[in-house]
Amino acid sequence: MDADYLPFHPNPSNPAFKVPLGAVDAHCHVFGPAQQFPYAPERKYTPCDAGKNKLFALRDRLGFARNVIVQASCHGRNNDALVDALNTAGDLARGVAVIDPAITDEELRHLDAAGVRAVRFNFVKRLVDSTPKSVFQGIAERIAKLGWHIVVYFEAPDLEELIPFLSSLPTTVVVDHMGRPDVTKGINHEDFQRFIRLMTEHENFWTKVSCPERLTVSGPPYDDVVPIARELVDLFPDRVLWGTDWPHPNMKSHTPDDGQLVDVIPRIAASPAKQQALLVENPMRLYWG
Repeated sequence: MDADYLPFHPNPSNPAFKVPLGAVDAHCHVFGPAQQFPYAPERKYTPCDAGKNKLFALRDRLGFARNVIVQASCHGRNNDALVDALNTAGDLARGVAVIDPAITDEELRHLDAAGVRAVRFNFVKRLVDSTPKSVFQGIAERIAKLGWHIVVYFEAPDLEELIPFLSSLPTTVVVDHMGRPDVTKGINHEDFQRFIRLMTEHENFWTKVSCPERLTVSGPPYDDVVPIARELVDLFPDRVLWGTDWPHPNMKSHTPDDGQLVDVIPRIAASPAKQQALLVENPMRLYWG
């Protein structure tokens, strides 16, 4: 583990908000354990081990029924830890993989059988080396044939340059963490309005209204992030997802309390109908439909 790495919260609080029956944590990770699933040599960070058993224990503690497990950059393109977690969970989990463009059709079928339903394209420069868009385009065409979709991770200043490429993708596109807006600029700033326009003009685009702990400037209880997330839930109630982002890789400011993160949900999805869509209907339609 890196010397400045903050491990996940060892004893998160029990949330006051009770999630609806069948709720899905639609963005979380598994890390290692490294002795069984070594981290990628090209990784930009070395996390603490955070294996499947700890993830599933958190799921049960917070009251969720299912997980969508996203391959993290510390494991590179080796999805073994992800597949192992999916095989253990059975129908209670689905996966988002990171794949090598040279992957065989047989290997893709293996991932599909395990429960992978998407690939992730990461454009955050501090986390991954740059990949030519032509490589991503080739992967997109292959996974579209499987009925998978694409998850994209980028930071708000990079969106304008990415729009032509993102708009060309042939599948549903899910944007991680609201496109990482600068919350100090507010919902009326051009940067956030550009993201709103992207979502409005392309009905195949979804977003995760997750990670207030990453986006906040003021810290818990994340009052500065709530208006941004609530705006997206209100505008696109049938195309939003939510997740813990456990075990919260590369947090520098504080160790998030997952129970406290759950208690943000009713502040961004203000009605039972919106909560049901955010936590149950939308992820079930996208990942289990």
